[in-house]
Amino acid sequence: MADTTVRIDGNTLRLPGGVAVRFIRTLRLPETGTHPLPPGLGEFPVRRVADYADRVPEAWRARGGVMLPVYLREAMWLSFAGTSEPAALQVGVGKVCAVSGRPWSDGPARGPQNYVVLPRQPWLDGINSGTGTVRQFVAVPLGLGATVEGQVTGEEVWGGVQLQSFALNDRALARWREEERRRQVPPAPAPPGGYGAAMPMAAPAAGGAAPPAPGAAPAASASAPRAAAAMGLGVGGSMRQEVYQDDRPLSDWSRQPAGRVFVHLVTPPEWRRITGEAAPPSPVDRAAYTRAGLPWFDYYDEKAQDLAPTDTLRSVKPVGDWLGDDHEPWQPPTPGQTQQLKDAPGKPVEDGDW
Repeated sequence: MADTTVRIDGNTLRLPGGVAVRFIRTLRLPETGTHPLPPGLGEFPVRRVADYADRVPEAWRARGGVMLPVYLREAMWLSFAGTSEPAALQVGVGKVCAVSGRPWSDGPARGPQNYVVLPRQPWLDGINSGTGTVRQFVAVPLGLGATVEGQVTGEEVWGGVQLQSFALNDRALARWREEERRRQVPPAPAPPGGYGAAMPMAAPAAGGAAPPAPGAAPAASASAPRAAAAMGLGVGGSMRQEVYQDDRPLSDWSRQPAGRVFVHLVTPPEWRRITGEAAPPSPVDRAAYTRAGLPWFDYYDEKAQDLAPTDTLRSVKPVGDWLGDDHEPWQPPTPGQTQQLKDAPGKPVEDGDW
């Protein structure tokens, strides 16, 4: 029987079959205009829910998975790596597919496509909501109706992020491996640094105290499990990014997932209460980043075809419609700041009922 265990390696989620996913902090874009890809500002820390079973809500224990801390209106993107063999990865936001806008399903589908194809898709910064563009993932609390889940389904039940990977079936994988053996072309090296490299720049931590080691017991004031301030993902600004269309038959994919995981989003105060760790400092000021001359990015794959957006995701409104205008100053990057790219250890992560 195939191993379906998901593990944490540092802050990387490793799904069976080699798929690796990191959650990257980034600059939040204005909700008007279309922008280049914002930089990575470090990884979100990721912890197993099972390690804090006596301090998390019962619903979290039932769903299993992992958790990470995120600030209100903080933006993130998902970095994909770890596999040279093809994989189909479903990405859900509140159990709404970030690619198709359809409800979460138990397998790959077409019409519309409900997954991204790895390793061709190196990252995903938001929902597929426009031709050649995505709308940025932005954290918002549940209960306002501002999440993608709330706007698409009319209710906010799940929140968080859901991941599910599928490998090629045995026949398709054997055919692919034979084609690769005949081709014998070494993979192109990743660009130095690259869009997936986390930038170390961040605001200073409040109080200057170093956080405890991962897994350290929280302070004595930690309370018993309670209803946590649940978070989900809404959308922010638009950026130039393609979601690539799968060029192989749907029948090539296995119908059984290689692995899946539920990712809970936690407010920084709840993160400290549950884990005893300080959340990362709030993201760096956007104008300061641009004034410093640090890079933005553009990525284009001339051999890939962009996946057309669905009407469902195209109509999702930005979080500013609920939370008000963003008053943080915006300074667009100069042309020279935009860089063109391209033309398991750890304990098992427990899955649950979701």
